[in-house]
Amino acid sequence: MAKITYLGTCSGTEPMPGMHHCSFVIESGGAVYWFDAGESCAYTGYLQGIDMMAVRTIMISHPHMDHVGGLANLISCIRKVISRYKLQLKNDNTLRIFTPDRTVLDAVLTVVCSRTAHKFPFTLIEEDVRDGLLYEDENIRVTALHNTHLKEDGSNGWHSYSFLIETEGKRIVYSGDVGKPEELDPLIGDGCDLLIHETGHHPVADVCAYAESRGVKQLRFNHHGREIIGGRELAEKVTLQYACPAKICYDTMTEEI
Repeated sequence: MAKITYLGTCSGTEPMPGMHHCSFVIESGGAVYWFDAGESCAYTGYLQGIDMMAVRTIMISHPHMDHVGGLANLISCIRKVISRYKLQLKNDNTLRIFTPDRTVLDAVLTVVCSRTAHKFPFTLIEEDVRDGLLYEDENIRVTALHNTHLKEDGSNGWHSYSFLIETEGKRIVYSGDVGKPEELDPLIGDGCDLLIHETGHHPVADVCAYAESRGVKQLRFNHHGREIIGGRELAEKVTLQYACPAKICYDTMTEEI
């Protein structure tokens, strides 16, 4: 089974008690795959027992602060653990970082460690997020599809993406931040085992109705907006009106799929 740990479940609000910005990891086959990197994700993940030496990839859905605000610290944390305990990354000492905007990654890496003055104690491979098959190894397959969250027309490329994650025989769709749920149709196809959907920009009822219409087996809400922040219990009651089983995620929540 694959294990999912939700490290941060809040949208880009002011600081909220017990909540950090959006990030989760999937552990499969002894490897760790990181999706988005909101504030404090490295701190939370490390103290939750995530093996930082098993991180193979970091995949960023779009370059907003609540999805990249912890990226510099995440890379630094991996570097510090390597240095402190004389370790190396388990995947040939290689880390791949996928971002839809290379200028953001350039800035992050400049903050973490001057490219000219220092070298990382591992091989860092920088990849662009683009439509289609993004990454595949023996444990996981990730497909990316652009969305209209950033209100782009594609003339200058796309910088916001959703992901289909296939692992352990399961299909997981992660919305990222999306213009409308229907943009996920090509990723969901005839259905998926788990849909992780943001509610920072969409009402809970609308997402529930969409998931039900698409044959989604399980629904998880993350990237919480005001509806859930201000009334989690009421939002949970809304989900009970729909056939698709749903849960509202909280920071440090884990599940196996």
